[in-house]
Amino acid sequence: MSQSQSRQAGGPSNLQELLGKSPKKSARLMLGAIVVLVLIWGVFSCFYTVQPEQRAVVKRFGAVVDITDPGLHFRLPFGIDQVQLVATERVLKQEFGFRTEGTRDGRTAYSAKQYEDESLMLTGDLNIIDLEWVVQYRISDPIKFLYSMREPTRTLRDISESVMRRVVGNRLGSDVLTVGRVDIQQLGRDEIQQIMDRYDAGIHVITVELQDVVPPPAVQPAFNEVNEARQERERMINEAQKRVNQEIPRAEGQAMRTIAEAEGYATERVNRALGESFRFSAVLTEYRQAPEVTRSRLYLETLHEVLPNIGKILVVQDDQVPPVPLLNLDRVRTQEARP
Repeated sequence: MSQSQSRQAGGPSNLQELLGKSPKKSARLMLGAIVVLVLIWGVFSCFYTVQPEQRAVVKRFGAVVDITDPGLHFRLPFGIDQVQLVATERVLKQEFGFRTEGTRDGRTAYSAKQYEDESLMLTGDLNIIDLEWVVQYRISDPIKFLYSMREPTRTLRDISESVMRRVVGNRLGSDVLTVGRVDIQQLGRDEIQQIMDRYDAGIHVITVELQDVVPPPAVQPAFNEVNEARQERERMINEAQKRVNQEIPRAEGQAMRTIAEAEGYATERVNRALGESFRFSAVLTEYRQAPEVTRSRLYLETLHEVLPNIGKILVVQDDQVPPVPLLNLDRVRTQEARP
């Protein structure tokens, strides 16, 4: 018998021996591999990392046992401890009336879809406006956020939409579009926070920001015309107020100047009258003491005042006359020259 035939003849017995031994070894090898994998998985699952903007809620057999800060931490393996990461330091936001899709070429890209069911609102004067806004919030308590209610973010959206519709519905459309934006933002933020605190949701509302506040496209032309008319009215009111602010101070100034001049003139006349009366009293006193001297002094003073205003004076040597007749010298000479 050849060697190949002998191998064929002895083949079945060797195969049976191998088959009898290999299942035990395979089972042992597989069991050992499983144990090693379980140990490796258990070792690696004992540690977890919390990012700087996160907090970790640790549950043991379903009950919350701890809240861990950022860093590397240990937990019991094999599912005994479960960890839920919550971004407590990150500012989150909810968008209403639009959606942000990301960035394109360094700019924020927005979805082209219209969310009119969120943005269209009715104002207090029964006008429709298209209002888009953003609610920025932060998770203040991770335990309350995870377990106080089933869907806290959905609740926040529903409350925000309800509050904004009520706030806008209590105001005129012109106020919402112009001067009332800041008040609406502040009032909306405060009311949303009050409701979330009442629900004990563990959410802190940072701010409510109005984005676009415009009328619907169908009434945009009519709204522009109304806006232009209002601007023209405001311009005319401002011009009239400017004219008032100019004319009233001017008239008041003129009135005060006239009053001051009249008071000055009255004071002057009174003082002059008082001075004349005092002068007359003084002259009268002097006259009573020395009548002749006083009379002569008055006479000379009068001449001193009158003579400079007289035109031409001729003094004749023949017939000397007192100084007073010389005042009419020209007329006297003319009468004497007549036949």
